Amino acid sequence: MKTENAISCSFYWTIWGGLILLLGVTWGVAQFNLGLFNVIAAMTISVAKMLLVILYFMHARYSSRLIWLLAGAGFFWLAIMLTLTMTDYLTR
Repeated sequence: MKTENAISCSFYWTIWGGLILLLGVTWGVAQFNLGLFNVIAAMTISVAKMLLVILYFMHARYSSRLIWLLAGAGFFWLAIMLTLTMTDYLTR
């Protein structure tokens, strides 16, 4: 049986602080009209926040490869759904 990796409470507070910082960056970027780059910046920041939550708060970083495979399959499915949605939206 695999032993649990001990992560200190201060590390979780650091990750939480990073999420709050990224929230502030999201708000700051939204204050400016960057044209097409608004969407790119918002998606980049949201992917960074998503990775922090999945890797550390959901403990995927220290999980088995099966969990990594299932998480990857979820992202692959999300990419398919976003692609189909944007294809429909852009052709109207």
